Parts: sequence; C-alpha cells; structure tokens
Amino acid sequence: MVMAVAPPAPLVDQFGRTIRSLRVSVTDRCNFRCLYCMPEEGLPWLPNTRLMTFDEIERLVRLFVSLGIREVRLTGGEPTLRAGLPELIRRLAAIPGLEDLSLTTNGFLLKKLAGPLAEAGLRRVNVSLDSLDRARFAQLTRRDALDRVLEGLREVEKYPTLWPIKVNAVTMPEMSEEDILAFCELARSRAYVVRFLEYMPLDAAGNWDLSQVLPGATVLAIIRRYYALVPVPSRPGSTARCWRFADGRGEIGFINPVTEPFCAECNRLRLTADGQLRTCLFSTGDWDLLTPLRAGASDGELTAIIRAAVAHKEKKHRINEGAAFVRPNRSMSQIGG
Repeated sequence: MVMAVAPPAPLVDQFGRTIRSLRVSVTDRCNFRCLYCMPEEGLPWLPNTRLMTFDEIERLVRLFVSLGIREVRLTGGEPTLRAGLPELIRRLAAIPGLEDLSLTTNGFLLKKLAGPLAEAGLRRVNVSLDSLDRARFAQLTRRDALDRVLEGLREVEKYPTLWPIKVNAVTMPEMSEEDILAFCELARSRAYVVRFLEYMPLDAAGNWDLSQVLPGATVLAIIRRYYALVPVPSRPGSTARCWRFADGRGEIGFINPVTEPFCAECNRLRLTADGQLRTCLFSTGDWDLLTPLRAGASDGELTAIIRAAVAHKEKKHRINEGAAFVRPNRSMSQIGG
C-alpha cells in the first residue's frame, strides 16, 4: 500500500500572514536612470558570476511553489535586459501549481519582446511610466524614450493573454493636475489599469523625505473633480485600491505605502538578482539562498532557510515613524521592484 505524502506546510509568518507571492529580480541593471531610483552614472552592477542562473532561479521558484507560492513576478533593475528572458519565462510557466507569472518593466524593449514573452507563457505585464509628457518623461528618466515605451505598450495590446495591462506612475509633488488627468485619459482610451504609486524611500542617493510624497488621497480627490468613480473590490493581499470610471471606460488604482500602509495584508517575499531573500521591501538585511544552493544544499536545507526568514518577517515598515525608520540597505533597482 502506497502512503500518501502530505504537502509541505504553507509559509505563514508570526503574524498569521500566509505568503503567496514572490518577486524575483533577474538583473540589477537598468537602461533608464530615474531620478528617484539611481544616479545618472548608474550604480556598481553585479558581476555576471553573482547573478542567479536560469537553473538556479527555476529550482528556487519550484521550491517556493511547493511551499505555497502561487504568484511570481519577474523584476529588475530592468528585467528585459536579461539575455534569454523568454526561455526563463517558458521554464517558469511550466511549473505545476504556479497560477500567475508577470513582469514589471520600463517598457523600452517591449516592442521587440512582447510577442516572445507572451508565447513563452507570460500572463501579465506591468509597465512603469511616470509621465505622458515627453519633456517631463526625459527629465524623470534621463532618457528621451517616451515614444518607445508607448509603442511597447501598444505591442502588448496585440496579445490578449497579457491582460490586464497595468501602468504604474510614481506620484511626486511636481506632478500636475494635467499629468494626472492625462493618465486618466490613457486608462479610458486604451483600457489599461493605471495605478498611482506613492514615492518611497528607496532612492540610491538617500535624499528621500516625506515632503516628496504626493498622497494618493490627494490624487484621488483631483480625479473626482472631473470623473465619477466606483470602487472595485480588492483581492486579498493586493497592494492597490482600485476604482473604475462610472461609465465603464477604464480603471485606476492607488498604491499608498507611505500614507496608507497595507503591511497587515502583506503576503509577499522578494528574491534579489544575487539570490538574497528579503521579507520586506524595507528590510535592512537579507537571507542568503544562493551561497548554500551553489554549495550543494538540499531542498530541505533551503526550505529551512526560507522558513526561518518568513518567521522573522517584519510586522510593518516604519516610514512614518521618524528615527525608528532605518533605510533599506539597497536601493529599489538592487532589490527588485
């Protein structure tokens, strides 16, 4: 008689949050130099020997899925700079039990890659796009590339399996009412889900302070002067609070980690490009998975590290707590968005 083997216990932290989502950075490199992320000259990049290989990423993702992870998002830096990305997508999409596989990108290379990524099994695309004004876009990214990004978005539209298309715009006090309304019209004209994201203290220069945050509630109030909105129920663990336009044309969302933290519902982990597990975007330390993996660790040994990390997952970030807040030891591009 064959005895049934019980599945591994799910990943649950000390505050009762079940971990379902994993963000995997595939590179720390980026072809933009966004003002709120990195200096104009860039950052010291990881040598290729320190990047997780596709085999290593696949093995770790399989392990995480066996422990209850159901959503994986590939990030960077800029993930489309990683050579052979469609092959990695193909390998991850074939993992039994993985329900959602998505990508966060600046969109610059999507015109070329949207088709291969869709055919490989990618299910969703999030595009970071902070302005629809060409001059403002160039100022923010230090690249005159708005037309390329918009072309990439239109290319994604050709592949119905890559749906919904989400556009993330970081809000800062310099963002004008005109900018905000332009994004609303993008959502209404192209059927994208446009989400406004508060600026967080993850800049490489360490210059962030609360005065640079444009609250999501302020943006919402501006939009409501011009449009009637209807709330959309949120999925458990979702970071965004979404609204649809009352006439049914388009949807917008708000990710407000500074003014309206959602830590109590956080269900995600992050894996950096060099194989370090982070339990919060604002963690001040990592749990090394790559070194033991390369030293021949078994799945059981790697699982023990993962469970120990989850057991120490932070209750919350402390962005609004003055001296109690300690900046993360890496910038956003080095962590993975």
